Amino acid sequence: MDGHTLTRRMLTYRYLLRAHIGPFAFSLCTLMFLFVLQFVMKFVDQLIGKGLSAWVIIELIALSLAWMVVLAVPMSVLVATLMAFGDLSSKNEITAMKASGMSIYRMIAPIAAAAAVIALLLVWFNNYVLPEANHQAKTLMIDIRKKKPTLNLVQGLFSQDISGYSILVHKTFENSNDLEGVTLYDYTNPNTNVLITAEQGTISFSADYRKIILDLQRGEIHELDLQKMSAYRKLRFQNHRIVMNAEGFEFERSSEGAFARGDRELSASVMAQIVDSLFKEKRGLEDQLQKSIADDMERTIKGTPSAFPYGGGSLPGSEGPTAAALLKARSMSAYITNDISRIEFLDRQADQYLVEIYKKYSIPAACIVFILIGAPLGIMSRRGGFGIAATLSLGFFLFYWAFLIGGEKLADRDITSPFIGMWSANILLGILGIYLTVRIGKETVVINWSIFQRLIPKRWRTNLPEETEAVGSNA
Repeated sequence: MDGHTLTRRMLTYRYLLRAHIGPFAFSLCTLMFLFVLQFVMKFVDQLIGKGLSAWVIIELIALSLAWMVVLAVPMSVLVATLMAFGDLSSKNEITAMKASGMSIYRMIAPIAAAAAVIALLLVWFNNYVLPEANHQAKTLMIDIRKKKPTLNLVQGLFSQDISGYSILVHKTFENSNDLEGVTLYDYTNPNTNVLITAEQGTISFSADYRKIILDLQRGEIHELDLQKMSAYRKLRFQNHRIVMNAEGFEFERSSEGAFARGDRELSASVMAQIVDSLFKEKRGLEDQLQKSIADDMERTIKGTPSAFPYGGGSLPGSEGPTAAALLKARSMSAYITNDISRIEFLDRQADQYLVEIYKKYSIPAACIVFILIGAPLGIMSRRGGFGIAATLSLGFFLFYWAFLIGGEKLADRDITSPFIGMWSANILLGILGIYLTVRIGKETVVINWSIFQRLIPKRWRTNLPEETEAVGSNA
């Protein structure tokens, strides 16, 4: 390969990559915006009305961006490929490149290499960033759910938001904390029954939101000792203050490690170790069960006691060796069934972790698969608009996601293997992409090289050939 050909090829590669950067960034930003909007709409009822600071809500959204990136990046690769190759095809630049001696495979090569780099970065992201973000988001969401809404007293209705108290207010005021006609039941002491009534009162939180302060005016306290039903007290007061614990009204963060990590909060290496331990335990149970069955058969032949633990005696209402043998068989069946259930449980657990392990690699691999799909489809559509690209991308991504979700469910239920469940979509779309790419690569074009020369920027037109080339099927 001479220097002119190498220069021309490198400039073409650079031109192809630059054609993808804009659509990729645009589609990524659009998809992330849609994912954030969908997330906010889904959880708005759990976030609004609890007195949460804006920073807590922003932090929750920021942590949730991790799983959004995992989904948005492969789809953005597909959209960018469709838009870029569709635009190049509509301007006859693909035809010009083929006329210059560049096959479709060489056009896809730099884009596939860039997609491979993105896939590797996404694999790293899935193993080191996503698990930690998922764990922190789960912990934060649990803390948010534990926080009670701001105390809301509705006139004429009992409120039991405060632990150990039941409050009835006959009249409230929208613009103040004043109350009229207050009735309060105090259950904090199980040995006494306390009823407090007041004509007026005010309610407020302490500065740290850890206490609720209820100031009452002109009322009575009725107290009955439940152990000595004859011990009854009645007190009148002009002013009386009650301080109650405001448990759950303040936002408190859980300590690090307060919650166990699920399969989506672990890296592939950690889950691989867990799977190894599960398989080791499974093999131990299988070996033990096989050994017990073999030992029992040998002891039965020799007439010695069974290797399986079972109670002696006979069935109720029956006597003789037949009843004892039946009791032994039932005991053996229960013992074997219990071990088989444990083995199946370990299998299901291992499959759940294997599904997540394969998912961490299959979704990034979709970036390369989508290049094989997007490039030929973009060339065939000859349209570089976002609408066409988004429509085609959505269709393929829905197909991919349906296979991914369906494969996960089937693998979790041990109907199919985790590998097939997570990689079947990549395999099917990869085969389709290879077929479309080969089909496009077999097309024949004859065109003057000067057309291609005029299509590239002027600053790159250095030492380019002027000859006319006839191009057939190029590899």
